[in-house]
Amino acid sequence: MAINVTPIPGLDPAVNAIRRRTADFINAEILPNEEALWGRRQPMGQTEDEREHSRRQSIELREDVKAKVNEAGLWAPHLPTEYGGMGLDFLELAYMYEILAYAVGAASLFGIAAPNSGNASVLVKYGTEAQKKQWLLPLIEGEMESGFSMTEPDHAGSDPRSITTEAVRDGDEWVINGHKWFTSNGIDANFFIVMCRANDPSGELGQPGRMTQIIVPADAKGVNILRGIGVFGHSTSDHCEIVYDNVRVPIENTLGLVGQGHQAAQDRLGAGRVYHCMNSVGQMWRAFDLMVERSLTREVHGGLLKDKQFIQGFIAESYLDVQSARLMTINAAEKVAADDPDVRTAISAIKVFVPAAYHRVVDRAIQVWGGAGVSNDLPLGQMYLAARVLRLADGPDEVHKILMAKNILHRYEDGVSWNFGT
Repeated sequence: MAINVTPIPGLDPAVNAIRRRTADFINAEILPNEEALWGRRQPMGQTEDEREHSRRQSIELREDVKAKVNEAGLWAPHLPTEYGGMGLDFLELAYMYEILAYAVGAASLFGIAAPNSGNASVLVKYGTEAQKKQWLLPLIEGEMESGFSMTEPDHAGSDPRSITTEAVRDGDEWVINGHKWFTSNGIDANFFIVMCRANDPSGELGQPGRMTQIIVPADAKGVNILRGIGVFGHSTSDHCEIVYDNVRVPIENTLGLVGQGHQAAQDRLGAGRVYHCMNSVGQMWRAFDLMVERSLTREVHGGLLKDKQFIQGFIAESYLDVQSARLMTINAAEKVAADDPDVRTAISAIKVFVPAAYHRVVDRAIQVWGGAGVSNDLPLGQMYLAARVLRLADGPDEVHKILMAKNILHRYEDGVSWNFGT
């Protein structure tokens, strides 16, 4: 089923045009080819040569779609035009992302697959011209892959103050030691952006222990990739556990200034939380369409599912979830764009509400589809796992609830009630 996109009244005509162009491309080029693009089904009895041939065909088709995205002027919407992107602003991106998320894997075909997209944005903002030439341009052109290495197994990922990976200056080099895991895209990465604490014994680069991001080539001596961490029963993934053992990189690999690491991470994560939620809305939209479509055609116990009150309840409840999640997320995006002082509360609110709503919508869709819902024939199983992961990624629910409550309480302690009208 095609995504149904019409102009939003009151929205900038240019944004409506981007949504329309994106939807037209998704409907024409990606939805009809999802199975061929990603090879979800593996027929029994295939030889190894046949499987390899199918894999090559999928890769060639993906490259063909990417070329068409480029021709349509929709490539890398998050990057400035001088780096080959569309140069969209925050709100424009948010509205585009919900459309992209409707189709499986569409974001990667538009040049915005994480963590490359986030790393590229950070390099654009904080990188030197030399760093952009060496790392950013090959990343944009698809000649390199990157990883983001922040979370540590022995410390709470929700508390960046607990990070202990250290970079000690030795002459013109950093010597990095630390233990990371869930380093995204770790298997294929050519380089990592590593969050660590910088320590310059000379004092030239400031006080010790300041949070800093450093570019580390994946083939540097001492970068030990221990494993791709298995997730939800899968034996491996591209989220890697890595030990940095006396890894030496030039001081010039410092991304931004020493001490800017936390701000760079927040720049990435703050926007990322809104984009994650808009992506979730797009996938909820798809799950909703799949559920309703199934109810119109599936006969059970002498009648169509659409006529069963349980299913009518599912449809109504999922409508409430999708609408609420979408409106909350757009409101948060507007607050980000306007530098609203309540933006942190709004972002934390959607970070808690949207993944839970996403989970509920997909769960109902799976129930309506029955056995097919958990099979690889549909994207629902993958969505279900993604929804659960999002309750941990970029800060667990509990941390965001605490932040919301503190912000609200501070307002009342100052003698001002909360304004729900903004």
